[in-house]
Amino acid sequence: MRPAAIPFLLAVAAVASAQSNDANYDESRVPNYKLPDPLAAADGKPVSEAAAWPARRAEIFRLFETEMFGKSPARPSSFKTELVSSGPALGGKAVRKQVDLFFGGPARARLLLYLPAKASGRVPMFLGLNFGGNHTVNADPGITLGTVWGRDRVAATPRAEDRGRAASRWPVEQILARGYGVATIYYGDIDPDFNDGFQNGLHPVFHAPGQTSPKPGEWGSIAAWAWGMSRALDYLETDPGVDGKHVAAIGHSRLGKTALWAGAADERFAMVISNDSGEGGAALSRRIFGEQTRRINTSFPHWFTENYKQYNDREAELPFDQHMLIALIAPRPVYIASAREDLWADPHGEFLSAVAASPVYKLLGTDGFGATAGDWPPAKPVQTTIGYHVRDGGHDITIVDWLNYLDFADLQWKRAK
Repeated sequence: MRPAAIPFLLAVAAVASAQSNDANYDESRVPNYKLPDPLAAADGKPVSEAAAWPARRAEIFRLFETEMFGKSPARPSSFKTELVSSGPALGGKAVRKQVDLFFGGPARARLLLYLPAKASGRVPMFLGLNFGGNHTVNADPGITLGTVWGRDRVAATPRAEDRGRAASRWPVEQILARGYGVATIYYGDIDPDFNDGFQNGLHPVFHAPGQTSPKPGEWGSIAAWAWGMSRALDYLETDPGVDGKHVAAIGHSRLGKTALWAGAADERFAMVISNDSGEGGAALSRRIFGEQTRRINTSFPHWFTENYKQYNDREAELPFDQHMLIALIAPRPVYIASAREDLWADPHGEFLSAVAASPVYKLLGTDGFGATAGDWPPAKPVQTTIGYHVRDGGHDITIVDWLNYLDFADLQWKRAK
């Protein structure tokens, strides 16, 4: 195998190695559980009016921030951006921009941005992180070959022949043809996806004097990736070709978890799309189906705050469940997608999470989720303010998923196809 191909396989290999034989894939073994009510305040009082939701939302957000994802720093005053290149691309179909985001100290990331060449005004955007480097999302030779982390935990420059290796996950030309822009950052530019003691990414930039790792209750890697998405949004709001009021946070798998937290933590994201995000993402933890809390904290100890580990094998004691993470995005549109063969991510649990988040959306004046618990599995995509589909196949993000997301954005943002 070429050394440059190794980084692209890291996420896939990590997921495969994490899947243990003791995982539950039997619905009859799902325990009886009771979900916390997002519309019951900490003092037990019901939240029955929209005006009371902000206070309840703040309670829920603090729980997720303290117990799961960890508190992130504010945007630093030293944050700045630099346009590295801009010009025509993809045979004249696009304008490609590459922008460096400087987080402070040596930490920086490169944002790759495509806009439709014939756009007559500012365009709405899909913003997501990628697993293998910006050069993998399209074969465009104008994309800079940045360094990526290898299996040996050493950063190296990939080979030119690896361009476009993940293009099936990023149908750039189809997105542009629908009138949208797309932007991405290699997630390893923000924080490497391995347990390095938080030494090689953003975290050291924000450590207090003498600090060497995040304290319990401070951010893990998922929160760092989400924070990086917010800094990308800082730039997108200034780009004259981008409609900064209509930027969707999108992600697959662990980056689907990231997109959900980015949308919860930063209400500037106008839409959130979670693809196969599973445990720690859209799937209900209390179902004890597929991946479970102990497994995710053992295989990926850097993803969440240290406090989250106290809930290993104690999911029933969580002060929240993942439907409340979705509720934090309300009333903004959110789309959850699953795959029938991706039992590790618990597609049924992702669906039920949408069902349980719906009352919050309805309280805030939207149509909520257009399906009930008894509608599983839905025969066709649900395109209400909470959207959902389950497609055939396994753990991936495909053109089928993207076409549904484009339709959803058209509908929610009232755009003609």
